[in-house]
Amino acid sequence: MGNSRNSTKGIAAEIAKGTFRPHTALTNMALSYYQNSANYFAKSLFPICPVDLSSDNYYVFDKEDLLRDSWERKPAYGKVAPAVVAEHTETYNCKVDQMIMGIDQIRQTDLQRRQGPATRDPRVQRTKTIAEQANIHQDVLFARGFFKSGVWSDEYTGIDDTSVSGKQFIKFSNDNSDPIKFFDEKATEMQEKTGRRPNRIGLGANVYTALKNHPGILDRVKYGGSTANPASVTLNVLSQLFSMERVVVMQSIMNKANMGTEAEMGFIGDPNAILLAYATNNPSIDEPSAGYIFTWDMLGDGQLLPILSYLGENGTHSEFVEGLMASDMKKTADDLAMFFKDAV
Repeated sequence: MGNSRNSTKGIAAEIAKGTFRPHTALTNMALSYYQNSANYFAKSLFPICPVDLSSDNYYVFDKEDLLRDSWERKPAYGKVAPAVVAEHTETYNCKVDQMIMGIDQIRQTDLQRRQGPATRDPRVQRTKTIAEQANIHQDVLFARGFFKSGVWSDEYTGIDDTSVSGKQFIKFSNDNSDPIKFFDEKATEMQEKTGRRPNRIGLGANVYTALKNHPGILDRVKYGGSTANPASVTLNVLSQLFSMERVVVMQSIMNKANMGTEAEMGFIGDPNAILLAYATNNPSIDEPSAGYIFTWDMLGDGQLLPILSYLGENGTHSEFVEGLMASDMKKTADDLAMFFKDAV
């Protein structure tokens, strides 16, 4: 099966050869599920940057030259020396990931006769499942690549003691901490070093709980409440208090156990960590961003998550629904993010 058309390598090979011809496209059925990021954090924090090639170079310009004042007074009858902006290239490489679900056509005939219209088309259920797991898969890749210790150079560790030094900060589960002042100071620090002020915060689930109940934050909002509408701390409130464009909670969950074993449910992202970052709203290889989700349009039809259906071999009376996704989550600016572990 290693090189068959039902394997990742086989699909990639057929795409490369131009012979990949599934029977039916179902992408529109899955689009709403895949794009709905209410419970997922990857696409909410770092933008998707569509690319035409599976692998290519992108330019990185040195901030030291970009942020220097290179204007000079023009000498009489002469000209100034050309300004130099150093640059180098990095490479993204989108790999093809695939998920396939089968449909037993003989059994499905019996189910269609017995049950109501909602179960008439099993492809709808398979399509929804594949799209939902595509979101989970992206969050898993994001958590592994960006939301963990050792990824970002600017990393801090939370401690219970109020006597902090170096790369330490007071845990937000400690009432003596001041989250609003803390994030404001860190945002100003990044702005001074890079010229970009961070605009997004990713909060672990436990951190969000601690911030909602933090006395320093509750004190800021309590006077805006009434008996009928008591004051509460929401993501919108936090984004305003922290002066952020977007505050995202890592609240997506997954079963981390293997098939056939007891379920092991848990948050995908570290529930006790925080990521403070700058990310552009206009994804382009020319726009700076702490990270990008480079995504390859592998079939050339503008779909970043093609969902397709094809028949099984003759005599099997089976049908398959498959999803394809090719992305590379790339750290594109190490100094445009700060990571805080053990925040609670």
